[in-house]
Amino acid sequence: MASNGNLQAISNLEYDLLTVLQSKSEALKAYERYMEDAQATGSQPCVELFQKLQQQDMQQAQEVRQHLQEVMQKGKM
Repeated sequence: MASNGNLQAISNLEYDLLTVLQSKSEALKAYERYMEDAQATGSQPCVELFQKLQQQDMQQAQEVRQHLQEVMQKGKM
């Protein structure tokens, strides 16, 4: 992350965690569309796959969020 001297708005670690959280959030939204497409074609196995992937990403996003909160409070894990 770019800094002005030693001043940074957020640490590199906070930035990294925020970036991962954003990516997970975008994926969660995309899975909704993917499930709709799979349902439209009558592919229940694909619907179930996307649901499984969505659930895994949700759990990962929650874990990333917990890490981010701790890093923002303490500066590290």
